[in-house]
Amino acid sequence: MSIKISPFGIIKAGVEVTQYILKNKAGVTLSVIDLGGTVTGLCVPDKNGVFADVVCGYDDPELYMTCSGYQGALIGRYGNRIGGAKFTLDGKEYKLYSNDGPNHLHGGKVGFDRKMWGVTVIDDGDEPEIELSYLSPDGEEGYDGNLDVKVRYKLTADNAFSINYKATTDKKTVLNLTNHAYFNLAGCGCGLILDHELQIFADAINEVNSQLIPTGKFIPVDGTPFDFRQPKPIGRDIFADNEQLRYGNGYDHNFILNADGSIKLSAIARDPKSGRVMKVYTNQPCVQFYAGCAINENEPPFKGGAPKRKYCAFCLETQHMPDSPNHPEFTDTTLSPGEVYNYTTIYAFSAV
Repeated sequence: MSIKISPFGIIKAGVEVTQYILKNKAGVTLSVIDLGGTVTGLCVPDKNGVFADVVCGYDDPELYMTCSGYQGALIGRYGNRIGGAKFTLDGKEYKLYSNDGPNHLHGGKVGFDRKMWGVTVIDDGDEPEIELSYLSPDGEEGYDGNLDVKVRYKLTADNAFSINYKATTDKKTVLNLTNHAYFNLAGCGCGLILDHELQIFADAINEVNSQLIPTGKFIPVDGTPFDFRQPKPIGRDIFADNEQLRYGNGYDHNFILNADGSIKLSAIARDPKSGRVMKVYTNQPCVQFYAGCAINENEPPFKGGAPKRKYCAFCLETQHMPDSPNHPEFTDTTLSPGEVYNYTTIYAFSAV
């Protein structure tokens, strides 16, 4: 058996939450709960073979319901922001819930991160795999269509965490799924990530306004603090005098990948002390790099009492462009009946 199933606790709504721990022969473990399809832990070895949990999260399931940040959760229907909490599709205006000032963020009032997902064990062998499923009803959070979502989490024999997203709809809608795992390659609670080295294979970002809504313009990264085409410490330029950085209190921006529709290497993160390396492969066109700039330090701590601090973790959320439904020139996020939404992201771990 390479998948262990056990109770994780009960949320205040009286719902029991179940945890699934996937383990490969190398001893790497991936922990997931059915609440939000949330990744609660990912234990990988460093250059000396010492294991650490590199994903931030909680011991109490209720904190996933009450704390900010979308820790480790599946995000939908629409990851990132939709400006003005509305968009027009085929001449019809859709009004969404405003949960980020006047804007719509990560699915609205009760997004996929706070839904209970069905879980099926797909493979309990050398490469354990589970499938999470959720049927989002027509009209949920203001979106059209009954949306059937299936997400597979797989732990490979060579220490990679693979996510495959698939979805179909019975009405034309918009869709942008992602995962919001917070990584610290030194380990959860092991300091800040400002000395982590990061490389992102992107030549441009979406320019945003003070509310982090895309303006419609693109900014070449060349000569800016957003140039990660060669590896550099996250903290090298994060406090530079730059309007875009001021808007995000640091990095909270969408990087437009040099993508061609195939699953390819898109980003590499490395912790110089532990030697842990995370390579991100995806066929998504973009990745949101968030450096933990707005982590709420006044909320309860992470698991094991690890303190919440700004810049204590980072996210690499593969996705389409934010606010795409309001920008015809952006990546297309419409999904029509008869089509299959199908994207894969792989977080591959090693140590040097």
